[in-house]
Amino acid sequence: MSFLFAPPQQAVIPVQDERYEFFPVRRVYCIARNYRAPGEAQPEAAALGSPLFFMKPADAIVPVADGETFALPFPPMGENLRPELELVACLSKGGSNLTVEEAEAAIWGWCVGFDFARGDLQDAAKRAGAPWETAKVFDRCAPVTHVRPAYRAPMPAPADIYCYVGNEKRQAGNTSQMLRSPAEVIALLSTYWTLEPGDIVFTGPPAGVAPVKRGDRLMGGVNGVGQLKGELV
Repeated sequence: MSFLFAPPQQAVIPVQDERYEFFPVRRVYCIARNYRAPGEAQPEAAALGSPLFFMKPADAIVPVADGETFALPFPPMGENLRPELELVACLSKGGSNLTVEEAEAAIWGWCVGFDFARGDLQDAAKRAGAPWETAKVFDRCAPVTHVRPAYRAPMPAPADIYCYVGNEKRQAGNTSQMLRSPAEVIALLSTYWTLEPGDIVFTGPPAGVAPVKRGDRLMGGVNGVGQLKGELV
């Protein structure tokens, strides 16, 4: 087999498992608006409406080891950068039109990730009814912790999810506040796309997302899964 140039390197995330070293990333799916506000009642399923899905490229993933701090250069073409701390499901099985039970069985493990967005471009896209790619996709925009196998992280059991900017707590919630569980999100995804092993799914941020600036230090996590630290440079 002859290539015009060397194929890009496979995106991988290290795993916290003695049997394997890496989780190979195929696609990165994300869902917006998947947490209810604190104190808000869980709406009926029929009232949720259609989900808002989007994707990031696999090479946006930046694995960050425990205790390390990732450095994110402030991206060009935007003045308002927003970090969204999320629980991320990592799939070892796929399929189309999965049941919720099949979707849950497809989850091999979990990690914690930041979905970074150019907030000003996202706001403009919302007003115009335009796609979100220029807001949601840029270099290194999806740092994640190493993958924790599901047998070591019994999600989606209720777990606190949080994000600090400096000493200020910005995001504060619990995975029990999700409008759709991770398995329900994955089952819905599989009605739009055929899922495959290596797909990962960002399951949405809790309330409290706000802009950051150069020099800000971030620390966020999901209890029982991991903690992620970063700095804007």
